[in-house]
Amino acid sequence: MNNTLLTDFYEITMANGYFKNNMHSEIAYFDMFFRKVPDNAGFAIMAGVEQVIEYLENLKFEKDDIEFLREKGIFCEEFLNYLANFKFECDVWAIPEGTPIFPNEPILTVRGPLIQAQFVETMILLTVNHQSLIATKCNRIVRAAEGRPVMEFGSRRAQGTGGAVLGARAAFIGGAAGTACTVTDKLYGVPALGTMAHSWIQSFDSEYEAFKAYALAYPTQCTLLVDTYNVLKSGIPNAIRVFDEVLKPMGIRPKGVRIDSGDITYLTKQTRKMLDAAGYSDVGIVVSNSLDEHIIRDILRQGACIDSFGVGERLITSKSEPVFGGVYKIVAVEKNGEMIPKIKISENVAKITNPCFKKVYRLFSNETGKAIADVLTLADEVIDDSREYEIFDPEHTWKRKKVTDFHAVELQVPIFKHGKCVYKSPKLVEIKKFCEEQINTIWDEVKRFENPHEYYVDLSEKLWNIKYKLLSEHKG
Repeated sequence: MNNTLLTDFYEITMANGYFKNNMHSEIAYFDMFFRKVPDNAGFAIMAGVEQVIEYLENLKFEKDDIEFLREKGIFCEEFLNYLANFKFECDVWAIPEGTPIFPNEPILTVRGPLIQAQFVETMILLTVNHQSLIATKCNRIVRAAEGRPVMEFGSRRAQGTGGAVLGARAAFIGGAAGTACTVTDKLYGVPALGTMAHSWIQSFDSEYEAFKAYALAYPTQCTLLVDTYNVLKSGIPNAIRVFDEVLKPMGIRPKGVRIDSGDITYLTKQTRKMLDAAGYSDVGIVVSNSLDEHIIRDILRQGACIDSFGVGERLITSKSEPVFGGVYKIVAVEKNGEMIPKIKISENVAKITNPCFKKVYRLFSNETGKAIADVLTLADEVIDDSREYEIFDPEHTWKRKKVTDFHAVELQVPIFKHGKCVYKSPKLVEIKKFCEEQINTIWDEVKRFENPHEYYVDLSEKLWNIKYKLLSEHKG
């Protein structure tokens, strides 16, 4: 499918307007950023860059696209001819996938002809918003599981095919061990996992026969779903019987049992006792059933005996807060070789933007390896980490801190240069490992599920001065 017209219609009406006003070749800068972390969490996780690259590399208008727009009767022929010969020419920078990200910092920047930099807004937002949302939610669930594997089980409840396939990809970045979505394994190498549904058991004359047939079919991967009828009176006894009669004579150890309903804490405790007593202390207990980070944390605190989790709808839809509010705003234009900063002002202070073409630096303590703060600077600024650097709260400027013994890392990397991709996306397993490493640089206080410590995203002195000069001018 050609996604070129997967865009808000006003992107096209503005593009036509820019063209008619001879503004289409003017150079503009746009930032994507977000204002709030879902679930009131302390940080989010960047995801979706690979799909942004795929979109931009395949950005072209087919003949039927042009004809469709012509039939609207509102676009000039010169503009339609421009689209027919469209060639993407922008520069793009982005924070790599798997990086922890914070509100109000540019996570992706586009520089190029105004008509082009504006047009790509919808797909950039759609792609990064969705995958960052799911990666962030999954990581919360994975951290709640305290080292136990989490499997993404939500395909059937996802919002459409993209929600299922790319949601599973994002969940893997966030720390999931695998997915029930088979095609995501084929496309991206996310391990496909799963055993049976209740219908398998119900299709046989008895639960025992169903378990026996499955054990014979998959002796080395035998995990049995034990809650179709009664976990403790039927499921576990029949599972143990099959383990004894089928697998033990083969010299094969069973993998596990899965519980998908009922009081998970009570059932897993009793299941563990029964399996241990039968000589199967090495058999894992998998649980599912509408789980999220809060339920997982609670049942583990209650002493539930669980070895891994299958998490479905509340992960793949980020049910508790299903919107990642990334926005895409113009921050500067070039006029006669001069860069003119642009700012959006609102009575809602949270919606006031940070102007100018910028860099994002992350400052790390050399002593602890932990992230101290992020700093937005003008694009031509360099933070010299060989000397003391002062950071300050952009809103409460008396809150200042002098940082020493640190190193500064520029977060955004070049993705496109003059319309050509200059970035090679890492393998997904590498992104997942990178994500885990980067989250380990975040203080535990920022990772709290409730009332996390606010991580600092500051402005350099030069950028702060420009922003407040613009605010004063517009106020006047």
